[in-house]
Amino acid sequence: MKLSKRTMHVLILCLVFGWASSGLAETKEDRKITNAIEVLNELSAIPEDAIPPSLLNNAYGVAIIPSLLKIGFIAGGRYGKGVLMVRTESNRWSNPSFIYIAGASFGYQIGAQSTDIVLVFKSKKSVDSITTGKITLGADVSVAAGPVGRLAGAGTDILLRSEIYSYSRNRGFFAGICLEGAVLNIDKGANVNFYKKTYITAAEIFDNKDLESPLLASKLRQCLIGYTRQQQQ
Repeated sequence: MKLSKRTMHVLILCLVFGWASSGLAETKEDRKITNAIEVLNELSAIPEDAIPPSLLNNAYGVAIIPSLLKIGFIAGGRYGKGVLMVRTESNRWSNPSFIYIAGASFGYQIGAQSTDIVLVFKSKKSVDSITTGKITLGADVSVAAGPVGRLAGAGTDILLRSEIYSYSRNRGFFAGICLEGAVLNIDKGANVNFYKKTYITAAEIFDNKDLESPLLASKLRQCLIGYTRQQQQ
């Protein structure tokens, strides 16, 4: 069967655009970072009902886990993937390492619920425990539901009591949440996929200034930098 020139042109264009779109297809890691940026933008939108600026400005690390899924009947579980960023020696935010969180949940529950989680790490010690293995919140490192609002941590000693402060976001508002018993670990496969390196460690992602990173990683860093600068003013 012969094809007309017009039909041939259409087929060629479809192939060209098909190849182009496949090359630009968004990966799971891209979507996770895009969603993390959205969560940070929400922080800026509601400063009076968000994580205290004093807590974020003095944090060593910040983890953002969009859409943590909690599901079960009577006894269930929770699981989610996100990113972790730390302050470098030059006081800049590092490239993101992918992480995942998993744990059991108990009590009367039916169905599924999805929520955004933000973890604020006070010290290098708690982050190092993740990069060298895994940690269980509440067992290996202290975790507490974080204070909310601009003035929540300004004149209190609450910032001295835990290594990690945890927050959840529902319907645009942030609130402290208890995550004791949840396990945090590095998502090695996601790091390999995102940075296109056969073997890459979280430590290399955090410390290597010359690491070639995708544009989205830079956008996420700039978003976090912009938020902390805004809160310092």
